[in-house]
Amino acid sequence: MTRPVAPDTELLKQLPGYLARQRWYGGVDEPGAVEAVDLADGAFDLPDVAHFAVDADGSRYQLLVGSRPLGEAAEFLRGHENAVIGEVGERFYYDAVVDPDLMLALLPQLAPDAEPVERVRPAGVEQSNSSLVYDDCVIVKLFRRLSPGPNPDAEVPPRLLDVGFTHVARQLGRRRAEGLDFDLAVAQEFLAGATEGWALALTSLRDLFGLRDTQRVPVISNIEEPPEMLSGPTSAGGDFSGEARRLGEVTAELHVAMGEAFGRRSGDAGAWADAMEARLASVRAPDLDRDAAAAVFAGLRGIADPGPAIRVHGDYHLGQVMRTDAGWYVLDFEGEPARPLEERTRPTSAMKDVAGMLRSLHYASRVAMADRGGSEAELFADDAAEWEAVNRSAFLDGYTGVADAAGLLPADPAARRVVLAAFELDKAIYEVAYELAHRPDWVGIPLEAVRRLTEAG
Repeated sequence: MTRPVAPDTELLKQLPGYLARQRWYGGVDEPGAVEAVDLADGAFDLPDVAHFAVDADGSRYQLLVGSRPLGEAAEFLRGHENAVIGEVGERFYYDAVVDPDLMLALLPQLAPDAEPVERVRPAGVEQSNSSLVYDDCVIVKLFRRLSPGPNPDAEVPPRLLDVGFTHVARQLGRRRAEGLDFDLAVAQEFLAGATEGWALALTSLRDLFGLRDTQRVPVISNIEEPPEMLSGPTSAGGDFSGEARRLGEVTAELHVAMGEAFGRRSGDAGAWADAMEARLASVRAPDLDRDAAAAVFAGLRGIADPGPAIRVHGDYHLGQVMRTDAGWYVLDFEGEPARPLEERTRPTSAMKDVAGMLRSLHYASRVAMADRGGSEAELFADDAAEWEAVNRSAFLDGYTGVADAAGLLPADPAARRVVLAAFELDKAIYEVAYELAHRPDWVGIPLEAVRRLTEAG
């Protein structure tokens, strides 16, 4: 392989600034020290690409670096300016993931049995990985943040398929740095033609708001009786409640399969409450009613039978599910990137995922309102709240019908409500911390949920 530059040269000096600009970088400021790590047996042998990892202030990240002579045109960098690392000598260096000419050689090494492809493009918003789509039939995920042990997004889907849960994409290839115990990349079938759950939810809300717009326009005609007014979200052309109910069923089927694939154990309400209280103490948000939140978590601590603990998705929301002609599919099993891998893979209550999806329904309702802009948004507040309530109920109905029969829930209905409320509040508090760090203009959404959940408790 022709590496554009050895990773221990002048290039290393430019990596701190580059890392700090990436969404998948876990730090806040530029790392103070960056050292190269040889991936050895896991490295891809790609022409004109340097493939290595770096240790940046104690965390490891995977890099693929390409280069071109100074002055050479690089149209693929348009819109990807943050992918540029810098200049060394007579060449400039950049993240090779955005260069389709270089990345075409990646798929045959990762998934040698895959069909030959002609095109590749970056896909989606980067979080803890970078995704590449090949001919709209294969998606490759390069894990940027490297943690010892199996990456859940590489480990979980094959295990689920083995126990008969078919609502996940089939894995076509996987690459590990065995000596370092890191998963580096995975190739999966691409769900062509699928629609993200988030997009379907927003379409439903926009249809509902659009109908309200038409009903606010005065009717000037010879019609003696005005048209019948819209009775609720299920009357809108984009009614989402049927999809929400089926998504609840698939979510419960996912949890049943997780229990079969990875085992069940007794739930520990006290340990869950301890973890929630620790997260509450770590969040620096002056508007949090900490005493009220602590009271909700104390209620969880008092539950004698909180249901079993299983492996869960861990970052479950409308952006992690896709609707295809064959039904709902579940994606991205890495969990919440800001939390340690050991915590993300630790068995917990299935209510953690349920709470995540309920929080996502609330987010969708508030984002759709905000999209209307300014004071007009408040005209749709009642509709948004009713849409959330209807689809929340539909999701829970679908989920409970399957999960109850499978023994995934506390036997006592009152205990179920306490466990769910605690996990939903914990998720909202996590969101407060996330929004303060990344999107402070959005922090009002989870803060609203915190107030609602603590007042209900």
